[in-house]
Amino acid sequence: MIPLSYAQRRIWFITRFEGPSSTYNIPLLLRFHGALDTAALRAAFQDVMVRHEVLRTVFGELDGEPFQRILDPAEVELPWKDWGRVSPDRVPGVISSVTSGWFDLSADVPLRGSLVQSGDDEFLLVLVIHHIAGDGASLAPLARDVSVAYRARVAGREPEWTELPVQYADYTLWQREELGEPADPASLLSVQAAYWREELAGVSKPLPLPLDRPRPEVASHRGGSVEISLSTETRTRVEAMARAHGATVSMVFQAALTVLLHRMGSGDDLTVGSPIAGRTDEALNDLVGFFVNSWVLRVRLSAESSFERVLEQVRQKALAAYENQDVPFERLLELLRPERSAAHHPLFQVVLAWQNNQPPELDMPGLTVSMEPIPTGTAKFDLFFNLAPDESDGSVMGEIEYATDLFDRSTVERIAARFVRVVEQVVADPGITVGAVDVPAVAEREHGAKAVPREAAGRPLDAEERHKILVEWNDTARDFPCP
Repeated sequence: MIPLSYAQRRIWFITRFEGPSSTYNIPLLLRFHGALDTAALRAAFQDVMVRHEVLRTVFGELDGEPFQRILDPAEVELPWKDWGRVSPDRVPGVISSVTSGWFDLSADVPLRGSLVQSGDDEFLLVLVIHHIAGDGASLAPLARDVSVAYRARVAGREPEWTELPVQYADYTLWQREELGEPADPASLLSVQAAYWREELAGVSKPLPLPLDRPRPEVASHRGGSVEISLSTETRTRVEAMARAHGATVSMVFQAALTVLLHRMGSGDDLTVGSPIAGRTDEALNDLVGFFVNSWVLRVRLSAESSFERVLEQVRQKALAAYENQDVPFERLLELLRPERSAAHHPLFQVVLAWQNNQPPELDMPGLTVSMEPIPTGTAKFDLFFNLAPDESDGSVMGEIEYATDLFDRSTVERIAARFVRVVEQVVADPGITVGAVDVPAVAEREHGAKAVPREAAGRPLDAEERHKILVEWNDTARDFPCP
């Protein structure tokens, strides 16, 4: 039997524990303009499913241990539905019905497609990949291989591939061999786990956040999203600051986020999650599969800390995390055994991602093609800051995905505005102290705190309002320093 990778194991057990859901669906919308050969398109995706074994893999369980079973190409057919011509008013409903459907991982291949003709020369393909078989970095090789296969099928032939050097199942076996055994103190797993055990000792859970409602005992994973953008000038200043401090753009944003969280009452000892591609060998770059790993950034700061000091701490912690990135987050949880709860994500509840991966490009004859993400209506974390460079104008675009169990949309809109405001201030004055960063109070606090009047939420608090929040309402002045 072929074992699952550590990342796959966690999704498998979560799915078994929580039951069927669309939480781990990755939905994509491919928009085609031109003379689309629909038969060739379907054949191209079938070809890609044959090429990448992980896309024709189902998952079983024996004596409590999950395993993967790769289906023979001759016995598997890509789930595909052609809706035909659909009126514009029905298109959103069709998309929603497709993306909200769940996978039975024991029987369903983790990929399906639904094609809609929305105009005379416009088609929409709703593609859904289960996260157990793919991640964000998988989209580039997926798009490339679909393009190659479509060109071949339009020409009436099978695609001619350069054989993949490895398959995902090879990676799962290699991963276990590379990490070694936890009982071996010299193994890579033991050495890196020792770093994380020391780094994350005593992490408090969950991170205090300005919630609109008490945290439920079991997270529903229902979510929403709010757009966020930073100007071209701000991005230029962020990049200049990164160069000047030997850091990356991601590190600058991470440092700014820790300042924001501190100023919103999350305390002096903060943990923020971040995804890392996990493709540590060039042979993995051409594969569709679930390689992304998570690491934890722990930052300690105070009102007296300068932003430059915070950034340097983030830089050092991030570099150390990269050096110890091989331990899968799922294995880390098994080794560290943090307190587990169905109410929140372990070790961190806020995530920031800087999406500077190679963008997927579809090159298909006679067609203009774009690939667009589709909102899932789900949230894996309390707050997920998902940012990406917009090369069309040099700005930064993105969104904050949030748990609707915890936040109103209006609260997250204010958090987005405050994040932008923090970034603008720290890049303009890197020496500014954390306590001097101007961050108007968020409207609500956790644990039943009363709300700031809505009309006051968009401006700095005056002395009377500040006193009410810190002393009369919450008595948390030391944890919620004010401007």
